[in-house]
Amino acid sequence: MKIDATLVGFIAGTITTLAWLPQLIKSLKTKKTKDLSLGMLFFLSFGIVLWLIYGIMLKELPIVLANGIASGMLFIMLYLKIRHG
Repeated sequence: MKIDATLVGFIAGTITTLAWLPQLIKSLKTKKTKDLSLGMLFFLSFGIVLWLIYGIMLKELPIVLANGIASGMLFIMLYLKIRHG
């Protein structure tokens, strides 16, 4: 059985992107971000944007979609951290 690399990429991107969803929902509901590190959110956001650029350069849809969505969620988390943290 041969597994397509693009399929693995979509599955991996979906899982790692969805991993942020519970934290984002909790932060939006409670408006509490005290325990989140601003430095971690900043550096992770910067890295995710670089992954997004990399995916665009390679024209790799799984990388572009996963990191495009993840960067949006992380920017919201950064906003919440700066506003409520």
